[in-house]
Amino acid sequence: MNISLKQLNVFSSITQHNTLTAAAEALYLSKAAVSMALAELEKQLGHPLFDRVNNRLILNQEGHKLLPLADELLSRANNISQLFDADHAFSGQLKIGASDTVGNHVVPGLLSQFRQQSQHYSQSVVISNSRLICQKLLDYELDIGLIEGKSHHPELVAHQFSHDQMCIIAAPHIAISQQTPCTFTNLEHTEWVLREAGSGSREFFLRTIAPQIKAWHEVFELNTTEALINSVAAGLGLGCLSTLAAQYAINDGRVTQLQLPHNNNTLNMQRPFWLVVHKDKYHSPLLKSFIAFCHQWDNT
Repeated sequence: MNISLKQLNVFSSITQHNTLTAAAEALYLSKAAVSMALAELEKQLGHPLFDRVNNRLILNQEGHKLLPLADELLSRANNISQLFDADHAFSGQLKIGASDTVGNHVVPGLLSQFRQQSQHYSQSVVISNSRLICQKLLDYELDIGLIEGKSHHPELVAHQFSHDQMCIIAAPHIAISQQTPCTFTNLEHTEWVLREAGSGSREFFLRTIAPQIKAWHEVFELNTTEALINSVAAGLGLGCLSTLAAQYAINDGRVTQLQLPHNNNTLNMQRPFWLVVHKDKYHSPLLKSFIAFCHQWDNT
């Protein structure tokens, strides 16, 4: 058996792009060259790696077996290529996924400090909701995820690395904004503007806030925090989100943070931030260093 790194690189690219044409464009190869490399790899392995469905290549069970090994070998090959380059303490690009609040309010400062410490400047960041970030980790499109909602997928490993505080916001001109403190009785029969399914903010509301309210109604489901804040400011409903995301609108007076009773020991408005990786992901020196940095970053 003579499997080449080129074949593995083609295989990895197809898993991310799902078609030969898109993979070829990403690799700057012809479609014929990509098709030939995949055919030779499958011939050597004695198994097809993809199911062919309407011109799309869907990774099958055999392909899923190969994916973590291909990812590791390609990562190690990249390390070898720069092993003796004294100008690079770490090699390769770090592909980071982050959920909305973490990506917009935590990652910029965290990455700035990591760059200063490591002198590594090649990172990419994808911001989406927690569910989609986890899916990209499962598909090996990302090296690491920093998310608000903990994943329970058996293929992913999650560790807490930081935390934030959640809050409830309302338009300043509505009656409930004048209730100090605001009780859960005041929140009965209220309308809410929530983030979409798969977001950490929505998960927190449904798990922590909603069970405390006898009756509530969702009036809007939105996929951006700014749209949620603007809808709340317009009086369309209450919102539940991170204080990191809400603080500018609160400071500007566009929304008001509802003050819950301080003696309510049953309600914990703090939520963790999670560092998530695939359990079979190869931990390059760069990835190991970034994980260690994230774990100590909360105390800096």
